[in-house]
Amino acid sequence: MLIAAILTLAVGTYALRLGGVVLRGRLRLSARTRKVLPLAATALLAALAATAALTENAGPAGVARPAGVAVGALLAWRKVPFVVVVVAAAGTAALLRLAGVP
Repeated sequence: MLIAAILTLAVGTYALRLGGVVLRGRLRLSARTRKVLPLAATALLAALAATAALTENAGPAGVARPAGVAVGALLAWRKVPFVVVVVAAAGTAALLRLAGVP
């Protein structure tokens, strides 16, 4: 049963990706749609990041994780090296949790 599910998902994924390649020349998009389409990917990524940062087990994540993410986002915006961003974000969350902040 598990192998059938995996194979079905693999075939579906392949077909979806192949459909994009095959239909690219046949599908006509308006100029407005072509302009807005990259924004959809950005919005999807932002929603995924917000969900991961703000929720845990179908409930709110508390304060420590979002604070760590905020510190990481601020440092990334300031173009700090990636390793420093990750360590500072994790350190912020860890110190807040050590202090008893959920």
